[in-house]
Amino acid sequence: MEKTIVITIMTVGGLLVSLPFIWMVLSSFKTEQEVLSIPPTLFPQDPTMEHFVNLFQNLNFDVYLLNTLIIVACSMIGLFLNTMAGYGFGKFQFKGKETWFVVVLITMMLPGQVTMIPTYLLLNEMGLTNTMTGIVLPGLIAAFNIFLIRQFMVTIPDDLIEAARLDGAGEFYIFTRIIIPLSMPILAVQVILTFIGAWNSFLWPLIVANDEALYTLSVGLALLKDQNVTNYGLQMAGSTFMVLPILIIFIIFQKYIIEGFNVSGIK
Repeated sequence: MEKTIVITIMTVGGLLVSLPFIWMVLSSFKTEQEVLSIPPTLFPQDPTMEHFVNLFQNLNFDVYLLNTLIIVACSMIGLFLNTMAGYGFGKFQFKGKETWFVVVLITMMLPGQVTMIPTYLLLNEMGLTNTMTGIVLPGLIAAFNIFLIRQFMVTIPDDLIEAARLDGAGEFYIFTRIIIPLSMPILAVQVILTFIGAWNSFLWPLIVANDEALYTLSVGLALLKDQNVTNYGLQMAGSTFMVLPILIIFIIFQKYIIEGFNVSGIK
């Protein structure tokens, strides 16, 4: 009886929370007249793809999508570098190790808004403003990723790594064939967080890029709201296009994410 009550409450709560999202997705397939109709309709009476077609044919969303994918790809490369750094802090001994790790922790305490102006000035001196390099370069290294991965690496037995070295395995082989597979739970969490951050990148591209050809989807969506105030169907289509990839990534890595939470709880 108690289980039934809990499931019922969770189901009702889930439906209430997801209702705005469902409304957004369904409204993206409605005509503009139906979006504004009174009384409102939940399901589109005459489904249409005109809003999505308009996004890519007339509003440069194909350019914004390409820029966003470039940022996502570079962020994943950065995640690989962060994983290597976390592995180094967790499993290697070198001079100044603790000091450098404290420096990493200190940078976590600084809000991103504090470092934006110095970062922008440095990139401007290097001639990297209004370039894709200037957009992706500051986001390659994330102190939080290094810290989280380092904490996970400490839990991997040193004997396993030593055994691989005795068998003649190189350090890069150990990292890619042993450490990364063992770290899949924590890496799955990092992948989805990194993807969300890169996919939703807004403020930094808006600051660095003066050319619309370098804008991301989030910036394009903000421009869409400014330029098409009354076209709610178009805004719903843009928002839906922004959200669906995040859901897909979460579904793909859901098993590893839950496993990562369980492992973290045990530790």
